[in-house]
Amino acid sequence: MAGHGKKFLEARGKVDREHEYTPSEAIALVKELKFSKFDESVEVHIRTGLNVRHADEQLRGTVALPHGLGRDVTIAVFAKGDKAKEAEEAGADVVGAEDLAERVQEGFTDFDVAIATPDLMPVVGRLGRILGPQGKMPNPRVGTVTMDVAKAVQESKAGKVEYRTDRTANVHLTIGKTSFDEAALLGNYMALLEEIVRAKPPGAKGRYIKSITLAATMGPGVKVDPSRTRSEQEAPAAA
Repeated sequence: MAGHGKKFLEARGKVDREHEYTPSEAIALVKELKFSKFDESVEVHIRTGLNVRHADEQLRGTVALPHGLGRDVTIAVFAKGDKAKEAEEAGADVVGAEDLAERVQEGFTDFDVAIATPDLMPVVGRLGRILGPQGKMPNPRVGTVTMDVAKAVQESKAGKVEYRTDRTANVHLTIGKTSFDEAALLGNYMALLEEIVRAKPPGAKGRYIKSITLAATMGPGVKVDPSRTRSEQEAPAAA
């Protein structure tokens, strides 16, 4: 395929593109096929059967990855007074109110998660066109609009991440680094999949999870058996 280098094509040649691997097999293969010199992220791509144009088929929430993401999470908090102080003490990287909103309007988006107290949402709401497309808009449904800013900061720093379907009903999420051991990646993968299954929207019709692919940043995709949503001790392979 045009545009892919020799190393990618060699790695892709080692993947059975028609086979759905168990989660542990897929993770081992993703790690084995890594060929770049940097520590690549391991990504999960889930194709759902949801019709995201319908309100009762929206999928959005948060999940705590038990082994974190292997990188520092940069957090911006919109808060004033005591709540601003709480955020700073909890480890927030950037804290402000109208001044922070002005910085964002001027192009500052160098953070991974934005948290806001409810009283500042009229200010933050004006940033929707900037933060919305980047998936950084604070939202009470996922716990990023809250008075308990300290807890929200601590959870985000510890590996709590947001997931949501895109316009084509797919979910894309990073679950760690290729340097993680297989058990840590498998633990994060299982936590995500169990949360996705738990959060199945009430209006979902037909096949909910159509396909799952695991891949490193630069590597080929590896298909995963969507039925394996629990540890393999609980869901052994058929004889």
